[in-house]
Amino acid sequence: MEDTATPASAQEQVASPRRAPTQQRSRERVERMLAAASALIAEQGSDAMRMGEVAERAAVSIGSLYQFFPDKRAIVWALAERYTAESQACISSALKDVVDAEGLRQAFSELVDIYYQLFLAEPVMRDIWSGTQADKALRQLELADSRANAEFLTMVLKRLHPGADPVALETTAFLVWQMGEAAVRLAISVDRQEGDRLVAAYKRIALRELVDG
Repeated sequence: MEDTATPASAQEQVASPRRAPTQQRSRERVERMLAAASALIAEQGSDAMRMGEVAERAAVSIGSLYQFFPDKRAIVWALAERYTAESQACISSALKDVVDAEGLRQAFSELVDIYYQLFLAEPVMRDIWSGTQADKALRQLELADSRANAEFLTMVLKRLHPGADPVALETTAFLVWQMGEAAVRLAISVDRQEGDRLVAAYKRIALRELVDG
């Protein structure tokens, strides 16, 4: 029987350090706070961002900000959760109907390109990634997200290779996904031409393993 289970989200696996809003008015206020924080991070980076600046730009009191975000780290966490949820939705949509090798080749290549372009275009994503390297809890959130995304890829591999060892497929998918994240982050740390070559090389290596391996 085809495996149709949906991977648990990273948010479900790692607890958020902030209070979740329950009322519509509170949700709208939190959205303003996150939009303000995102703009400030894009302008000056999360290290330089101050809670008072977030409150001022969001047009809320500092007490209201602290009610939902006890510190700056909680804001960064919330933004990271948002990006992981969006990425999982994109990946699930791209891979859910893949049933053959050519479909996997096309969908996987497009996903890598999308991920690369997002990192090039979004300073907030780059800043959050940098923050995960020094924050153990954020690293766990990122790792849980990576495992969830790899599960979408594992489901495709199980459809393409129904007789293969499922543990081996899971290992391959997880490793390929982790290597992809590392490759993209390396690519954005060098000049654009070299970065493009690195991403293209990663796709060739990964697809040989996924499709031909």
